[in-house]
Amino acid sequence: MSPMIGFDFLFSIFPFFFIVTFIIIIVAIVYQLSSSMKQKRRNDQSPVLTVDASIVSKRTDVTYHHHETDTNHMYHTNSHTWYYVTFQVESGDRMELPVEGADFGILAEGDVGRLTFQGTRFLGFERR
Repeated sequence: MSPMIGFDFLFSIFPFFFIVTFIIIIVAIVYQLSSSMKQKRRNDQSPVLTVDASIVSKRTDVTYHHHETDTNHMYHTNSHTWYYVTFQVESGDRMELPVEGADFGILAEGDVGRLTFQGTRFLGFERR
């Protein structure tokens, strides 16, 4: 088998792999968008509830993306932080809700008060 035959074979299957990869990416994007829209719709249809709760934990989730430019070998880094607070209600049930950074900064573990939420959407916490 000559090297040219192997090279031709790679060129013949490349379009197939390119199309399959493209379709997988499009399906993943559509799935993520539809999941986000369904969650938003469920939250919108949920009642706004205010309950007694305490803050039992806080956590962050940080992602980093490193980029290298082709010229001058310059590096660029992006990061994004998501903030979460776990609340425990009177029944003992716990729920972790995403919160904004400003809310995350003023809430402390052990705080007791009134939690207002709608589905999985944090609306506020009033300390007692």
